[in-house]
Amino acid sequence: MPTLIEKIISRHAGKPVRPGDVVDISIDVRAARDFGGANVVRNLMTRHLSIEDVSKTCFTFDCNPTGSDQTYAANQQICRQFARQHHMNIYDIDQGIGTHLVIDKGLIGPGGTFVSTDSHANILGAIGALGLGMGDIDIAYAFSKGKIWYQVPPSIKIKITGTLPSRCSAKDLALALLKKYSADGLMGLAVELEGEAIDNMSLSERMTLASMATEMAGITLLIPPSETIIAYCRQAGAEFDPLFADREADYQRTGEINISNLEPLLSKPGRPDDVVPVRNLEGSSVDSVFIGSCTNGRYEDMQTAAKILKGHRIAEHVVLKIVPATDMVWQQCMRDGIFELFKEAGALIGNAGCAGCAAGQVGQNGPGEVTVSTGNRNYTGKQGKGSVYLASPATAAASAVAGKIVSADRLSAILQSSDRPIKIKLSDRKSITIKTAGSVRKKTAQSIFKGRVWVIRQDHIDTDMIYHNKYLSITDVNEMGQYTFSNLEGWQDFPKKARAGDMIVTGQNFGCGSSRQQAVDCFKNLGVQLVIARSFGAIFERNAINSALPVLKADLLDKSVNDGDCLEVSPATGLIRLSDGQTVQGNPFSKIQMRIYQNGGLL
Repeated sequence: MPTLIEKIISRHAGKPVRPGDVVDISIDVRAARDFGGANVVRNLMTRHLSIEDVSKTCFTFDCNPTGSDQTYAANQQICRQFARQHHMNIYDIDQGIGTHLVIDKGLIGPGGTFVSTDSHANILGAIGALGLGMGDIDIAYAFSKGKIWYQVPPSIKIKITGTLPSRCSAKDLALALLKKYSADGLMGLAVELEGEAIDNMSLSERMTLASMATEMAGITLLIPPSETIIAYCRQAGAEFDPLFADREADYQRTGEINISNLEPLLSKPGRPDDVVPVRNLEGSSVDSVFIGSCTNGRYEDMQTAAKILKGHRIAEHVVLKIVPATDMVWQQCMRDGIFELFKEAGALIGNAGCAGCAAGQVGQNGPGEVTVSTGNRNYTGKQGKGSVYLASPATAAASAVAGKIVSADRLSAILQSSDRPIKIKLSDRKSITIKTAGSVRKKTAQSIFKGRVWVIRQDHIDTDMIYHNKYLSITDVNEMGQYTFSNLEGWQDFPKKARAGDMIVTGQNFGCGSSRQQAVDCFKNLGVQLVIARSFGAIFERNAINSALPVLKADLLDKSVNDGDCLEVSPATGLIRLSDGQTVQGNPFSKIQMRIYQNGGLL
């Protein structure tokens, strides 16, 4: 019997589906953001592609909602001009985060499908809809054809039992899931949550949970819509027929988490899944606090922070940055006096948008700076050069007042303590040398790959490490290679050393993180002909396949493979011949991967 995602895909493919099937699915809403939108426009214009249905197509400017960066401003204007020419909807820099807007404005309802150049498009799972983050080639195809190719993922079900303690929130539950399932424990899976605690959650709480699926390498975290959620979506103007999994649905496996004894949690810097109780780090000094993002930027999150900040000033040495997710939340905070309370506490309030999760707005930190953030990622370099702890709005607000890490229920005790936070000195900035790369090296489809190998013995290399977000405004592929691995410790000089035809061998979950196409295009610009990894982040893998960058799954890190060795690889069979003559069996290209590769790319 079908699961929820199988029902959604079946409806949009026009036929029953099972895990592993590759089908074309229609997309109800197709969006492009400001950092990827200009590339989508470029792909459409250079290939003279039209828009399949402008009523279902839009741009959202949430990464840089101030237009404060010249390249972002230029990209936004490219999208504006294209939208005007084609009479498309555009949610400009005054509107907020696109994944929230499509729900709040009734563009999509439960059971629908949505794609965006946003790796957290799966936040649509909060209403029982399928949201998929994709690169600009996929989005250009969806704009033009109204559909995408997709392989139906397996489903698992996680039951949440017990009652959420009053001192905890949905963010603490999300972090508990991360602790249990790790950065790749849900790789390639569609997850359904169930339980009385889940049924009673608000839209805001559901968004918090759904937005963290990407950090566990999950395709989506689907929450069956309650009557309250269905009523909200209908009132917003969405037209839909909600879907639910069959009672006897066939899941790959099931799991259970009891939350009755849950306590406030946080993620330590560098890894979202490195989760510990807040009490373990209570008293650690904090320099700045960020409250916002698609994960915790709703009105309820602002209310939570306001209740804790009321009657307090933030610690003298702390900078508190608050950014609502949408203009609707912003306006409601202003009407209800919440902003006045924030300002009295000493906070800086930014335009609605992604804020610190993107490089274009408040929320970034400097070298040595320690930040408590309500965002969903704390990879090295993601939110700046400092260290980032992930926490709930309650823990973040309490830490801003105390000047050190503390949960909200312990704030009074910590303020009465005589201990004072110790400021952390800023580390010296390191200069880097960047070599300008040449043009993209186009290559014809090969039946056998032969080349020199670079071995990166590391798991979970995310897209910020591959291609840092401060270069996202670059749209010319010919300029991208020089920034490859600029944020990966020990590999910043890779563009200088790489030659056309080289291969990369690495560990599991390579390319996890954001949906940025640049994390693929930088390799193409350098002429890297093949990436071999134990496993890949789902969006990165799609982007690579669609761009005809060969990627192959195999475990070579335990073999006698070293930098400079020559490998011979058959994409059709997956057979890898090492320099010493040994052979290793990897995963051959799938039919769809081979077809796109032989075509020179999806478009």
